[in-house]
Amino acid sequence: MEIEERSEPAGTGGWLRGVGRALPITLGYVPIGFAYGVLAQKAGLSAFNTLAMSIFVYAGSSQLIAVGLFAAGAAPLSIILTTFIVNLRHMLMASALAPYLSRWQKLELSAFAYEITDESFALHSVEFPRTAIRGGPDPRESIALNLTAQVSWVLGSWLGLVAGGMITDIKLFALDYALPAMFIALLIMQLKDWVQLVVAIATGIIAVGLLMIGLDQWYVIAATVIGTTLGVMVEEWTIKRS
Repeated sequence: MEIEERSEPAGTGGWLRGVGRALPITLGYVPIGFAYGVLAQKAGLSAFNTLAMSIFVYAGSSQLIAVGLFAAGAAPLSIILTTFIVNLRHMLMASALAPYLSRWQKLELSAFAYEITDESFALHSVEFPRTAIRGGPDPRESIALNLTAQVSWVLGSWLGLVAGGMITDIKLFALDYALPAMFIALLIMQLKDWVQLVVAIATGIIAVGLLMIGLDQWYVIAATVIGTTLGVMVEEWTIKRS
């Protein structure tokens, strides 16, 4: 007797897997996007501009910084340059994932790159090496993960806009802790040995130190470069010893 074919259309499985894998991100993005929406509303941004940032900029830390600068009356050029500098870390993330995407089409690469964030990068960097034995990651699954994450971010931003007029103090809801809490959880998921743990702690200490000495716009990028260099040196040293 012949085995019945699955009723789902070709490719649907990849999209559904991507949506499911995005769940940990969406649980963080909705409250963080909510906080952004409230802050944007308090800063005087229009609903259109608030949602447009979540659609076209789509970078939580940069959007929150931009809202703060807007509220402080900073010049437009200053806001644009600051956002650009903060988002330069995406070049490092893209470089790390690029070797796994050599078989993708240009349209797939564009769609994927448009929606890559720190959180989706963390999930992709864990999953992509596992897919090497089967020819690389599935574009549908990866893009579905990114798209689901952004939809949740835009939804959170909209909810924040709606509720902004009813909230006087966002700190009472501890929403400002949602972003670092999600980063901590994603970092723990990636730690596999003592070398990575040491590098993670050292990079965090370096980042705080650079911020304290006044490197307020470049400290994340500089700490990342120093931390990864340290990680490569320690890894090579351990390989030579073994």
